[in-house]
Order: sequence, then C-alpha cells, then structure tokens
Amino acid sequence: MIEFRLNARSGVPPYLQIVQQVKHALRLGMLETGDQLPTVKSVVGQVSLNANTVLKAYRDLEREGLVESRQGIGTFVLRRPPGPSTETQAALRRGLDRWLQEAIAAGLDVESIEALFRGGIYSALSQGAA
Repeated sequence: MIEFRLNARSGVPPYLQIVQQVKHALRLGMLETGDQLPTVKSVVGQVSLNANTVLKAYRDLEREGLVESRQGIGTFVLRRPPGPSTETQAALRRGLDRWLQEAIAAGLDVESIEALFRGGIYSALSQGAA
C-alpha cells in the first residue's frame, strides 16, 4: 500500500501532492488495477491533513478515471494513467539509475545532477517539438 509523504515547503498544494504520488505509483507499478488506496481516515492520521484535502485528491483521481470510490468499502485503482508500460518504465529506470551512479562517481552533488537532468529534459522537449 502507498504511504504519502508531503513536503510543506514545495509550493505544491497537499491534495495535488497526493494526486501526483498516486500517479507516480501507478506509472511505476507500485499500485496496480484493483489495489485499494489508503482510507481517508488513515491518510489524515498519517500526514496530519484535513479529511477534505484527502477527499479532494481522491475526487480528482476519480474524475480522471484512475480510481473508483465504493461507498463504505474504500477507493480502488481502476487503471494506470496513459503512457509507456511498466516494463518500459522499469528499463528506463535502470538506465537512469546507471546514469545517476556515474554522475555521483564523477563527483556531482544533488543540485548539479538536478540541473543536468532538468537541462536534458528541456533540451529533449524542445528538440521533439521541432
């Protein structure tokens, strides 16, 4: 089962952090179709949020067709977000892990790695748009 971790300093609203974490877990295969999300009550206790904040996140996921709330039972995963298969994602993750190890071995710190990564993303996106 997924455990939510919220960052109060991120500038991202808590409900959106929950939505993003569920989507990431679905993309990475950590959550599968049919899995149950934590109850609103357990999330409230885990991350000290208002129940309405958790409900808003779950409603957003439901509007996107990713989860389904079943009255009195809980919220369940219906499908993954569109995108590559979990196998493709796993292969890409292994490549990224190798790259990160090379960057660390070369002496890069977290900020330098993030700058390179973000620069690569923007470069790749701009080339793909051309």
